[in-house]
Amino acid sequence: MSTIYNFSAGPAVLPKDVLQQAQQELLDWHGSGMSVMEMSHRGPEFGQIIAEAEADLRQLMDIPSNYKVLFLQGGATSQFAMVPMNLLADKGKADFVNTGQWSTKAIKEAQKFGIAHVAASSEERNFSYIPERASWNLSPDAAYVHYTPNETIGGVEYHWVPEVGAVPLVADMSSNILSRPFDVAKFGLIYAGAQKNIGPSGLVIVIVRDDLIGKAGKSVPTMFDYKVHADNDSMYNTPATFAIYVAGLVFKWLKARGGVAGIERENIAKAELLYRLIDNSGGFYSNPVALDCRSRMNIPFRLHDSALDKPFLQQADAAGLIQLKGHKSVGGMRASIYNAMPLAGVEALAQFMRDFQQRNG
Repeated sequence: MSTIYNFSAGPAVLPKDVLQQAQQELLDWHGSGMSVMEMSHRGPEFGQIIAEAEADLRQLMDIPSNYKVLFLQGGATSQFAMVPMNLLADKGKADFVNTGQWSTKAIKEAQKFGIAHVAASSEERNFSYIPERASWNLSPDAAYVHYTPNETIGGVEYHWVPEVGAVPLVADMSSNILSRPFDVAKFGLIYAGAQKNIGPSGLVIVIVRDDLIGKAGKSVPTMFDYKVHADNDSMYNTPATFAIYVAGLVFKWLKARGGVAGIERENIAKAELLYRLIDNSGGFYSNPVALDCRSRMNIPFRLHDSALDKPFLQQADAAGLIQLKGHKSVGGMRASIYNAMPLAGVEALAQFMRDFQQRNG
């Protein structure tokens, strides 16, 4: 099989070493005679798997002891509802910074449970920048402030953590968790869908400070109460066992590569390589995002002539560079270069883009 580089925004590429280990252990996990997909989540075998996954994630992110780590289901989209269900409490209002489609969806869902106040937005410029912190109109009585550190569709990423005072900061880190160091103590709650930097789709990880647990109202269904999951070690119902297992393998893969600091160096190198090519193409390629908030994870780009889009994608596919079509709301191309995308993949894409420009410039 020829080498294929998958630039999908999610579900995204997984480390080859992780896939090979999962393949080797698929029928028999560590001599148990069972596949991870067959074993009881109450048994000692899976108990070891989930305990190691949590311990490794805590080490990778330096998660303080007064935070719970929850392995839940429903992807990050489920948290658009679970966060307000659990945190709005008697305040009934939360602040949001709207920097893209995922922020917009979180706002829309929160409006079902209370007031979702948009404290700042970049919608008027098609979500191509991040509003300066000084321009945010935050509410001192908000239950929390929600933002999306990286917007996969528009390719906009915060390279700073907002200061919001005593109000808990909530972050949807689905697309840049574990790609760079974050001081978890600056957040009240972090949630992240697994399918970009962690593992298979369906799993969502929630990292929540202890004092924010137990605030859900009586009308909140049992399955949507963080306290229920925290009290039951993410085992109130059958968890996404195989996804948690693969996530655990990814965490060990990351530790072997120097942890989050080590993978960040690789991510910087990959992003700089691709942005440098785009910026030096003489306008043949362009990136619509403000320079100070370009994403390291998702790089949208356009060709100077949209008539070239179709042949670009066809020829890229033929060259083993797949899933490069941009989101329908943005158009053009998008290269998602998460942790598991090797530098060789970005180098191959850069070389293809140079060659394509020479043939069509």
